[in-house]
Amino acid sequence: MYERRGEPLVSRVKWILRVLRSLRSALLVLMTALLIGVMGYHFIGHIDWVDSLLEASMILAGMGPSVTLRNDAVKIFASVYALFSGFVFLAAAGIVIAPVLHRLMHSFHQDEK
Repeated sequence: MYERRGEPLVSRVKWILRVLRSLRSALLVLMTALLIGVMGYHFIGHIDWVDSLLEASMILAGMGPSVTLRNDAVKIFASVYALFSGFVFLAAAGIVIAPVLHRLMHSFHQDEK
């Protein structure tokens, strides 16, 4: 996917397209995680759809809970989802940052020829 050490840097247009693909991939990961949270809060916690979306969004964004959780099952789901959300956030950040760091590191090796 990325150019190797001995290859020249890709053009700026190709690099921007690579960054946009990374952003799209990160957004897909985040939306999938959000869908998991909405479904979990709705079906396990018996919370209506809008409040489930709010709760999942708040946890995924690292803001914390916004509604009172009524039973133990949804509390367990919320704690697992919070841990899962932390990993998803880190993964999405890595996906977005990868092409930027790769270009930066690859540019350091351009003078070695």
